[in-house]
Amino acid sequence: MAGLLLAAGSGSRLGRPKALVEVGGERLVDRGVRTLAAGGCAPVLVVLGAADTSVRGALTVLNPDWATGMGSSVRAGIDALPDTVDAVLVALADQPLVTPEAVRRLLRVHAQGARAAVATYAGNPRNPVLLGREHWSTVHAMAVRDVGARPFLRTYSHLVTTVECDDVASPEDIDTTEDLVRVSGMIDGH
Repeated sequence: MAGLLLAAGSGSRLGRPKALVEVGGERLVDRGVRTLAAGGCAPVLVVLGAADTSVRGALTVLNPDWATGMGSSVRAGIDALPDTVDAVLVALADQPLVTPEAVRRLLRVHAQGARAAVATYAGNPRNPVLLGREHWSTVHAMAVRDVGARPFLRTYSHLVTTVECDDVASPEDIDTTEDLVRVSGMIDGH
């Protein structure tokens, strides 16, 4: 099970690339890679774009089309997955409250036979998303502009296993300075 961290955006509303933003003394990109690896994903790939940086513990994929939106990063990441990988868990760098336990829960349903799964919070599908190899070409074709796996999850909902993660994670994302302050406070325990 590979892990794929999408971290290519410029963070236009934040004023700097989210991958390089620090929360709890750790860059978002490093926290995301650590979360995927600790949850059981190997290898871990990270898609970069606006910020080309080294990331320990991950294979980096540069997305030259990052400015067109998240869809191009999903496609670049899928294209870079090794032939030996049967499934991928896709996560977003700007959601630092996703935990290794949320990743493990998705991996467990995969081990029980699920070929597509999504973490849910209060019943709403968010991230991370698990995709078996047979779904990659469909997701690849549907990932355009600033849309990742959401169209696939909606169109093929009958194939997707939902995994409640409210008790172990949060989909809170960092888009603005206010989000950064709020989420950092949640991480620091304030």
